[in-house]
Amino acid sequence: MNKDNNILYHGATCIVREPLTQVGRPDLDFGPGFYLTNDREQAMKWANTKASRKKGNKAILNVYSFDVKQFAADALFKTHVFPSYSIEWLDFIAASRKGLQPWAGLDWIEGGIANDSVISTVDAYVDGFMTAEMAIGKLVNEDLRHQVCISNQHIVERYLKFKESIEL
Repeated sequence: MNKDNNILYHGATCIVREPLTQVGRPDLDFGPGFYLTNDREQAMKWANTKASRKKGNKAILNVYSFDVKQFAADALFKTHVFPSYSIEWLDFIAASRKGLQPWAGLDWIEGGIANDSVISTVDAYVDGFMTAEMAIGKLVNEDLRHQVCISNQHIVERYLKFKESIEL
């Protein structure tokens, strides 16, 4: 995580003052946990997507501050960061989607999101229609869209502070 960027966002259809990490589907990119991003536009898009899927719900952008310096200084948690789309990232996402739980034992996972512009390539790799090298060859041209999955509640309680929610 960029030490200068301590603002994180969570797009939702409700205000999330006290995030929980032990919820969510295990077959998501980085497993179950509380997902955030440092990309405000991405979080807003996700909130609007969720609201459109659930008729009558409002899109909400939840804003948090994260104590990056203290988190790094404490070094109490097992973290993994994927700085770019890579074969390692691709294999991790594929394993997660296959139910192999590559995220087990990790408290913080950070890296690219398998969003709409990336997912068809990931799916082709997972389904065996594309080699890892072919998939990375396609992904290298994509902008890395940031996501963080926090799967340890202590991280949320110690370092993540709710700032505000904004109805979109």
